[in-house]
Amino acid sequence: MSNNRYIPEDFKLNTKEDILPYFQQLLSAEINNEADFRQFLKNVSDLESYVSENLAWRYIKMTCNTADEEAETAYLYFVQEIQPLLAPLENDINSKILASPFKSAIENDEAYRIYFRALQGAVDIYREENIPIQAELQTLAQEYSRIQGAMSIEADGKTLTMQQASNYLLQTDRALREKIWRLMHERRMQNTKELNELFSKMVKKRHQLALNAGFDNFRDYMFKAMGRYDYTKNDCFDFHHAIETHVVPLLKSLTLKRKQQLGFEVLKPWDMSVDPLGRSPLRPFETGEELLEKGIAALAKTDTFFSDCLSTMKQRNLLDLDSRLGKAPGGYNYPLAETNLPFIFMNASGNLRDVETLVHEAGHAIHSFLMAPLELNSFKNTPSEVAELASMSMELISMEGWNAYFNNADELTRAREEQLEGIIGTLPWIATVDAFQHWIYENPEHSIAERAEKWTELTTRFGTGMIDYTGLEDALTYSWQKQLHIYEVPFYYIEYGFAQLGALGVWKNVLQNSKTGIEQYKNALKLGYTRTIPEVYQQAGVPFEFGGKYVQDLFSFLNAQLN
Repeated sequence: MSNNRYIPEDFKLNTKEDILPYFQQLLSAEINNEADFRQFLKNVSDLESYVSENLAWRYIKMTCNTADEEAETAYLYFVQEIQPLLAPLENDINSKILASPFKSAIENDEAYRIYFRALQGAVDIYREENIPIQAELQTLAQEYSRIQGAMSIEADGKTLTMQQASNYLLQTDRALREKIWRLMHERRMQNTKELNELFSKMVKKRHQLALNAGFDNFRDYMFKAMGRYDYTKNDCFDFHHAIETHVVPLLKSLTLKRKQQLGFEVLKPWDMSVDPLGRSPLRPFETGEELLEKGIAALAKTDTFFSDCLSTMKQRNLLDLDSRLGKAPGGYNYPLAETNLPFIFMNASGNLRDVETLVHEAGHAIHSFLMAPLELNSFKNTPSEVAELASMSMELISMEGWNAYFNNADELTRAREEQLEGIIGTLPWIATVDAFQHWIYENPEHSIAERAEKWTELTTRFGTGMIDYTGLEDALTYSWQKQLHIYEVPFYYIEYGFAQLGALGVWKNVLQNSKTGIEQYKNALKLGYTRTIPEVYQQAGVPFEFGGKYVQDLFSFLNAQLN
């Protein structure tokens, strides 16, 4: 750690007692003037940064190898022993800040006003009786990660992770696709009952959490906990309606076109990833190392600052990209709050989706680099709607440099088409997942059968109705179990939808004027959480909006680009 920081450079957090003196010093510190108050906030920020990064590394090591018992023990020790000990102390510090007479001297600064608003929200929902429940929920989330990380199938004489197996669904051999799809489905069904019971436990605990904090349901609690001050649940419902009205018809037309191109009388679930013209799967890279090298080259063609960020991460060994057995599913960018650098985790297996994931997570990482100069750690804790604007915009604006992955012009065009078609396919899924979670927590006493029925109803509302699941209905009924957000970070999903709309706007700006569009994007990310969500979007040159007319206009633009 650098000099003049609150936590000594050689400090190590081994036991829960090690960190206590630093909290106690803050709680007993005298604040006699505005300068003292500002220094106090910096000390709090330093402490938060240290604790955050310590947890980050425990989580990273555990997800990189879910079979590593030592890493799992270290992570669970933090969430079960350290966090419960620190939660009341953090609440006391937040209360001390909010009660300070010197707060009024700086709260006219927009950045501090937002910071104090977040602290007030945290104090409002804090309940001591929720501390053990939150620890239990994090332990249950780790159980989900363990179950998913252990899934694999045997095919071609090899053990394949689910990510590796999914590559076979891109193959032109329909019989092979069906075989692999059925093996994956059968493997998932082995854990369906277990995952249902796990989720039922989580719903019950989350509902109790909300009741303890004085809320009618967990959805309302989470809106406060996630700092959703700039929109309401009704805006979410408006988004669902706009997607159903303006995006689902586009998805239906794309699906019909796929069916006609494939020449099949009936589309089956294993027909949805293969190229409809019978071309071999795009193979943009072979190894995680190649994925990264080409990614750096692709970003350099967009903006050299972007590629420099990834190069720095490569030098510091801050990426784990390849899929392997025992690795947790999914992908993430984890900001390391103390060292002001990010870590990228993903499960690459050689397909186009991996390229999209890398540039998505790179967008988050670049956001971390751009926010590094901000004074307080809290200024860098952006709401998800802003964080995902960074990543989803990068997916689109980086396409300008994707010839780093595809030397052939036809393959490059095809990759861009698949990316844009993916947006049309993803937004209805986002609406489905979000609407599902609203229903789950508005009806916390629901049965497993009712939950399955509701999910099926929503997949009908936001689906095309063109894929035949006859005899395979369970695959559709329990498809929500693949979505880790539902288990691990509840309600963190509609942000992808809001940000996707913003990202389309950013990309449109970049296409019209590359230099101006990129600068607006970077300037927005530099703000961190020192401005409201609508103000950050405005800085990026786009509105924070999700009504029908706006969505209709954006998808007219997207359709024109696709055509």
